[in-house]
Amino acid sequence: MRILVTGGAGFIGSNLVDALMAQGHEVTVLDNLSVGKVENIAHHLDNEHFHFVNDSILNLTTLERLVRQADLIYHLAAVVGVKYVVEDPLTAIITNVRGTENVLELAFKYWVKTVIASSSEIYGKSTEVPLREDSDRLLGPTSVGRWSYSDAKAIDEYFGLAYARKGLPVTVVRYFNAYGPRLDPLGYGSVIARFITQALQGDPLTVYDDGEQTRCFTYVEDTVEGTILAATVHQAAGQVFNIGSNRETSINELARLIRGLTNSPSEIAHVPAASTYGPDFEETRRRVPDVTRARDVLGFEARTPLEEGLRRTLDWFRRRNGG
Repeated sequence: MRILVTGGAGFIGSNLVDALMAQGHEVTVLDNLSVGKVENIAHHLDNEHFHFVNDSILNLTTLERLVRQADLIYHLAAVVGVKYVVEDPLTAIITNVRGTENVLELAFKYWVKTVIASSSEIYGKSTEVPLREDSDRLLGPTSVGRWSYSDAKAIDEYFGLAYARKGLPVTVVRYFNAYGPRLDPLGYGSVIARFITQALQGDPLTVYDDGEQTRCFTYVEDTVEGTILAATVHQAAGQVFNIGSNRETSINELARLIRGLTNSPSEIAHVPAASTYGPDFEETRRRVPDVTRARDVLGFEARTPLEEGLRRTLDWFRRRNGG
């Protein structure tokens, strides 16, 4: 198949590209490298079945040419990471909403099956655990920039499902804290990347607030598998799926695990989240997916234990650093 991956030079996108190339597809990546990195896809650049276009999903001329040539679109391009969203919500909103609107409008015009990457941030600070795809959303006030990302992703989903009701095969996948090789070592959007970098440098592992907030961390190979299943299982069209592990881990436990795996002397230091994100920042305490629908419809299950996934991720960080 001829497959377009927007955001394909990013962390999840480039891992998806690896899997698609291994399956023998012809893959085109559209990425403006605002977050993605050429090094993530450099090993494909000489392959005649791989194409890289350094441009934005906001450029309709480029986007239309690529969509017209595609049999399938994986739309992952977005501004991601709480820090980026809080610092520049306008860019995040424009990219995440207008960009997805562009992709879907053209997918509808040329009738191209599309998978939309969404996020567990959709659920906001809901305490309804585990979170089902049809669970209520609970957000804070519009004065708190963090929630603009959740709303932007929700609008993306509304767009996708509206086109699905018109017959276009569109599926939405909600990612839960993906991690693995090619995480940004600076830790944008990833507590695991931040902790590993701090541990390898012997710096304190900075845990926000009391550290008892929990997340479900999903190894990127599992995330990619769920994403591909969302495109290949016919019954998935028009549906939304939680793609993640349902193992609940506190941030304190995660810090201890990474410190142990790295044999690091680093202290675990608790700091106020407001010191990084500002005084109006709001956090969600628990985020656990109900994965019943993904299991029953897609046959998806996150199989990589957290400890094993962390070891593989740590190995990648060490190789990257020449260690």
